[in-house]
Amino acid sequence: MTMKLYCFGESGNSYKAALALQLSGLQWEPVFVDFFKGETRTPEYRANVNELGEAPVLVDGEFKTGQSGAIQAYITEKSGKFGGKTHEENYEIFRWVLWDNHKLSSMAGVTRFLMNFLPEDKRPAEVIAFNQGRLRGAYELLNNHLDGRDWIVGDGVTNADLSCCGYLYYPEPFGFDRAEWPHINAWLDRISALPGWKHPYDLMPGNPSDRA
Repeated sequence: MTMKLYCFGESGNSYKAALALQLSGLQWEPVFVDFFKGETRTPEYRANVNELGEAPVLVDGEFKTGQSGAIQAYITEKSGKFGGKTHEENYEIFRWVLWDNHKLSSMAGVTRFLMNFLPEDKRPAEVIAFNQGRLRGAYELLNNHLDGRDWIVGDGVTNADLSCCGYLYYPEPFGFDRAEWPHINAWLDRISALPGWKHPYDLMPGNPSDRA
């Protein structure tokens, strides 16, 4: 049975789930969520797709879950990929997924939205500057961790990598310049060299150019 991922191309959190599906070899198809026209806020979406009013959402037959980290864990259970080789590695992966959700993706997603998807006169400069300062600390931590490592945990790609990279391939400016962070840059190149990798705008429906 083909799994369905409710997602949209501009969403880095959706990309984390879509990329895991794409690289896993499991059968899946994207279902476009028109976030920018308010679909996730409709009673129909909350009743039928996700009561939290969020994307991504994975549907596999009778099974359904949201949140990219939960979806990645399910993909690992189904495919046997992207997990650790030991009990300790699995918890280290979990730790990095939680760190990403709290320190990296949450800040990157909000900052990118404020800088690119709000009218220019509505962009809160002080909030953006504060967020970018927090993000620099996260980039520095990740860059230092990747010094001498190919992957965040262990000797192969895991959900830690697929979570932390979620927003870092997007072209819209939000204060991240790959050239400033050589170990992150090399790590992103390793991920994008994996067989089956696709850029978020090629992997999922939805692109800012659709609304231009």
